[in-house]
Amino acid sequence: MYPEIRLRRLRQSAGIRRMLDAPLPGPEKFIWPAFVIDGAAKREPIDAMPGQSRLSVDQLLIDLEPVVESGVNGVLLFGLVEDSEKDYAGTAAYNDKGAVQRAIREVKSRFPDLVVTADVCVCAYTTHGHCGPLTESGDVDNDAANEVLAKIAVSYAAAGADIVAPSAMMDGQVEAIRTALDANAFNQTLLMSYSTKFASAMYGPFREAEKSQPGKGDRKGYQASYGDLRTALRESELDELEGADMLMVKPSLFYLDVLAKMREATDLPIAAYNVSGEYSMLHATAERGWGDLKGMVQESSAALVRAGADILISYWANQYDKYFRN
Repeated sequence: MYPEIRLRRLRQSAGIRRMLDAPLPGPEKFIWPAFVIDGAAKREPIDAMPGQSRLSVDQLLIDLEPVVESGVNGVLLFGLVEDSEKDYAGTAAYNDKGAVQRAIREVKSRFPDLVVTADVCVCAYTTHGHCGPLTESGDVDNDAANEVLAKIAVSYAAAGADIVAPSAMMDGQVEAIRTALDANAFNQTLLMSYSTKFASAMYGPFREAEKSQPGKGDRKGYQASYGDLRTALRESELDELEGADMLMVKPSLFYLDVLAKMREATDLPIAAYNVSGEYSMLHATAERGWGDLKGMVQESSAALVRAGADILISYWANQYDKYFRN
């Protein structure tokens, strides 16, 4: 004990700290979430998310050049459509000529080694803003939603996506999608499930970006409750049994305990989605002079890896060189 044991000896210089510290996550661990819209030469900055925009496919390709050069390994594509293209079931999401499908084809053509993931959901494609068709009582029809999600996943796989990522939190969605992929000879397409996705207050900026706020009600009836840890963890356990290749916790910074428990329970790769509210929160803190943005970005990202994340889905990814190169 003290005075013989002095732990400060182990952090007395920058050189010793570098030798003992775990390194910051490299760019190969990151996936950049990007928002894709129809048209050409379109760039719509997202007010609540500095550094992020809704992009037409040609602009996405431009923005991906420095991202790929920095070593970031993947992109996660979200699509949105005009209100006139929305319907009760979100069928525009599996239109072969949709913005996401076109983006997948063009991104894979321009950057063949970039891992392209496509989000599988319909909230940005439905007139009501929920993640599947509604029953007469106004609830999401779970099984009807699975049929739509399976069609979307097959459409993305046919366009060339490496990974499809269902985010609707429907019971049985992983099995429905895996069955449909295999039936259409896409048995090599990876399935990364948003397996433990919480009904969170941290999605506000994303819903602005995607224009996907529910018209009525909320998503607490199908997204996990942050007050019910055991059921939230069962979601990931069941998705693994249904055939998911990768699991996910979303949001991430408020759920490091969940991430750590998932890491103990599975050998599957785990993604942590560092969501829009977490991103905007750090920006707002820095803008008010209450913290150093680069330091907060590095510290929070290191925490996710320390808790057990293999993959970081993060809006910091398209700014990797700015925030992670020392």
